Amino acid sequence: MMRISVLLLIASMFAAALPAAATESIRISRADCSKLVRHVPDSSVAYQPGVDVRGRKVAPADLDGGFQVDPPDEFTFDIEIDLFDRFGIPVDPTRFQTDNLKVGRVTVKNGRPYFNGKPLYDEEQERLAVLCQSR
Repeated sequence: MMRISVLLLIASMFAAALPAAATESIRISRADCSKLVRHVPDSSVAYQPGVDVRGRKVAPADLDGGFQVDPPDEFTFDIEIDLFDRFGIPVDPTRFQTDNLKVGRVTVKNGRPYFNGKPLYDEEQERLAVLCQSR
């Protein structure tokens, strides 16, 4: 009898440690989904060149034609600290190198930020947002 009780106890411990069944699903409320989904404004409220808020034609702001700039898909910048300025140390180029201390590098690629190559966003949250957007 004791032997069966011990075996049942061990079996129940192993059963509790097993992962949940693959058919289990997670439910998320609409309120939580609305916090995850990126806001996409309606096209009727988006800026339209040459049109005022009532839809009437107006002269463009760049009367000489202006120019078009295509922003890059990826850009990078360094975060630096000027230690001499920060701590009030007078700069003497004969004694000290005056280079700034590089803290890290920020890269924005396809609208997503990275710090020293690591994402600054939660990938699981991104996946949930995509699922919520399809609701």
